[in-house]
Parts: sequence; C-alpha cells; structure tokens
Amino acid sequence: MPVDVYNEKKDTDADVDIEKRSDTIVTAREARVNASGHVDQLHRQYGLLSICATALTIDNAWVALGGSITVAVANGGAPGIIYEFLASCVYYGFVATSIAELASSIPSAGGVYHWASVAGGKYGRALGFFTGLINFYGWIFDLAAIVTIPANVVVQMYVVFHPDFEVKPWHIFLAFALINWFCCLTVIFFNRFMPALQKLGLFMIVAGGLVTIIVLAAAKSHASASFVFSDWENVTGWSNGVAFLTGMLNGAFAIGTPDSVTHIAEELPHPRRDLPRAIAAQISLGALTGFVYAIALMFAITDLDAVLNSNGSFPLAAVYAQATGNKGGTFGLLLIVFISIMICCIGTYITLGRIWWALARDNATPFSSFFSIASERLSCPVPATVFCAVLSTAFGAIQLGSKTAFADLSGSFIILTTTSYGLAILPHLLSGRANVPQGPFWMGRWGYFVNAVSVALIVFTNVMFCFPYALPASVPAMNYNSVILVGCVVLTAFWWIVHGRRNYPGPRIAHLDAAGRKVEDEI
Repeated sequence: MPVDVYNEKKDTDADVDIEKRSDTIVTAREARVNASGHVDQLHRQYGLLSICATALTIDNAWVALGGSITVAVANGGAPGIIYEFLASCVYYGFVATSIAELASSIPSAGGVYHWASVAGGKYGRALGFFTGLINFYGWIFDLAAIVTIPANVVVQMYVVFHPDFEVKPWHIFLAFALINWFCCLTVIFFNRFMPALQKLGLFMIVAGGLVTIIVLAAAKSHASASFVFSDWENVTGWSNGVAFLTGMLNGAFAIGTPDSVTHIAEELPHPRRDLPRAIAAQISLGALTGFVYAIALMFAITDLDAVLNSNGSFPLAAVYAQATGNKGGTFGLLLIVFISIMICCIGTYITLGRIWWALARDNATPFSSFFSIASERLSCPVPATVFCAVLSTAFGAIQLGSKTAFADLSGSFIILTTTSYGLAILPHLLSGRANVPQGPFWMGRWGYFVNAVSVALIVFTNVMFCFPYALPASVPAMNYNSVILVGCVVLTAFWWIVHGRRNYPGPRIAHLDAAGRKVEDEI
C-alpha cells in the first residue's frame, strides 16, 4: 500500500539520538526517497537543537542590527531603530508562520519553489521556476552582504590599535575574499562538524550577546531615556510615517531569514516536526535578543556625531569605544561580533549551496548535471557551493568601484526573498489551501487569515522598500531595489524561454510503498 512520504512515523528504538553521535547516522526509516522525490544524498545529521542553532546563527539578529546603525538612524534616530525593528518582527512573524506550515507539509531542500510548484496547480511548474531563482538571487546577494560584515570588523579590529590607519576599499575586499573562501571551504570539507559549530554559534549569540549587553549597560555614562525612546529624528525628507515604513527595511534585514533552514530539510531525521520549531526559535529569540541589544546600544551612545562620522570600517566600534572607554574592551566586543558573524557566514553558505543544488537537481539551472552533483562522502553539494563562492567574490568586488552599488545589491535581499515567499504563500491561499498536504504544524482555518496577512504585508512593505531613501531624490542616493527586482525577473524570464519551458519538469511529490520504494510522482 502506498505511503505518503510526508506521513512521519513515531520514533522507534532503531532511531538514534543524533545529538549524541558525531558520526553519520542514516536509519532504515531515513534511507529512502525524500519529500522532493529524490534519493537522499546528504547525511541527516541535524537534531532539533542544532537546526534551531543554525536558524539563529544565520539570522544573527542583534549583530545585523548593530552593523546597520549608521544607516538605520536616519529614519527616526534611536527610537526609529527600536520601533522599526519591532514592527519588522511582527511582519516576519506572520510570514514565518506561513513558511513553517509549508515546511512542515513539504520538507524539501528546494523550499519555496517546491511549495509554489505544488500549491500553484496547473501554473505550478512556471511559478516554481520563477520562485526558486528569485529566492536564489536574494540569498546570493545576502551572502555578499553578510561576508562584508566580518571583513569590515576584522579591519576595524586593527584600526582600534592603529587609529591613524587609513582604511581603503582594497583592504576590505582582501579581507572579504579571504573570509568568503574560508567559509566556503569550511562548509565543503568540515560538513560533519557543522551541527556542533552551529551550536557554538548559538552560544555566541546568547552568551556573547549577554556579555555585550552587560558591558554596554555598565558604561559610566548613558544617553537619556528620551533620546532612546522618544526623540524622533527624521532626516530623510519623508513624512514621519513614510520614514518609519521605509526604515523597517533595516529591521527586516536583521530578522528576515525565516526560510534559511528549510533548505536543510533533507539533513534532518524529522524535518516535518523540527523545521517549524526552528523557524519559531529564529523569530522569537532573534526578536528578543535584537530588541534588548538595541535598547542597550542606544543607551550607550553618548556622542552620536562621533559614531556617524567614524573614519573606521565598522562604525559600531565607536559606540563600543564610548561604552568601554578603552581599546581592550572595544576589541573584545568586536571579537564577539566577529566570531558570531563568521559562523553566520558559514551557515549562510550551507543554505545557499543547497538552494542552487536543489534547483540544479530539478534542471532549473545552467549546467544542471554538473551543479546537481553532491559528494556523499563530504555530504555537501560541492560544485554548487563553489559556484556560490565565485559569485559572492564577484559581487564583493563591486565595492572596489562603488560602495553605493554594492549596498543596493545587498539591500535587495529582503525584497527578493519576500517576493519568493509571496509566490509560494499566495497560490496556497488562492487554492483554498487544498493542494498542499497537511503536516504536523497545520493552522487549519486560521491559516487563511495568517496567509492573507502575510501576502498583504509582503506587497505593502516591498512597495515601501522601493521608495527613495531620502528626498529630494538623487542618483547617488536612489533606491534601486525595484530595478534589481525587475532585472532578476527579466533574467529569469529569459532563462525560462530559453531553457525552462522545455527542460524544467518541476519538483515532484514522492509517494512510497511500505518498504520505502518510490511508486509514483505527482505535482
């Protein structure tokens, strides 16, 4: 009798607690066709704790929030940073809940494009194709943005003890390239240690964040409560309402990675159960740590002009210097940021390599037979991961010529990924939520409300995130998010016409017999 691959049996004595084992574990129940209709090639080595840790390290909310302080402060000052982050957390709470439901139903490395294909009915094949590639574009731009953070931090750590050092773009790019390829090679050759490394990252987020907050709170002098909570400083030229809504982009960048671990679904023994928990952990703990850190950070600012006019590579160091009053303390707090964000970069590589590999596996990419190769010994899609490193290096080189152009690419991560989320959630809603099989996490009638709010917020915020950053609008200060989105859609449409409509079959739902053999596929 056929057995749906999504119907997860109860744990048996044959299953092994993988959190207590460092070697590769594949039980009889796991060694089978997975939810994407493919035979497992990657080791199912992530338990609940390690996948939650991975979700949180890839997000790294408080570090990302602190790293964007000089940009975010324009949209309302300190209160804007705090309240816009909270609003972004509410926004992503709805979106993440919708994604968690889909991940619980169809746990596939393809993630959003698999869900869009299934939910989209007769339009699912084309819809999934566009969804998957747009999602990839967003994540590759995010990788370049994330790797830039430790590159700037490590240069700033040198500047702390050499204040007369003049930071040049090539210094940042050199650090960027070294860190980028270090993370890539770490993911390829040390994949078996990734669950343990991500748990270390979780420790750094919690313990490192707590240490940082305590140090900031213990500073000899602090900003006033009115500066932190009520002195609204809007220098964008927009009305306060528009400035708030456009400023949510900074908060979204700090919390907006709800689909990250869904692409690692085929490396969990119990993805239908554990993925929603990991997504919930990412949103809830990310919001909590980001909120508390933002308050502590704002209170630690005693000279905002010094922060905004910092001549180093990472302005957050100026806040740390004001709080600690010494170079050693500043260096120590920067070291916490550096270690945390390095593990974040490694986690992002895990996600991104799986995205491109899953697309290639379904013949959605150029040279798909090559990029669909996964080393079962290393448990890693090596060609796909290296390809991501090459692209990231190329995008990182843009900052040698124009920091503005690089910032625009980095900022498009949010609008691209949320567009891909909407392309998966909307057909699920329009089909009466009937095309997707129910998983352990299923919202029932509440799903209509949550899905509808998610789509409405995605459309509304993406329009706001395309507004010019300030008025009067000028070419150097223009917001090119809309241009990048349209460019990515046009590029995807071209590839669909040239290749996809004839050669892309789309992902499949796998059905198994009692012995774990595939008996049929269906969209």
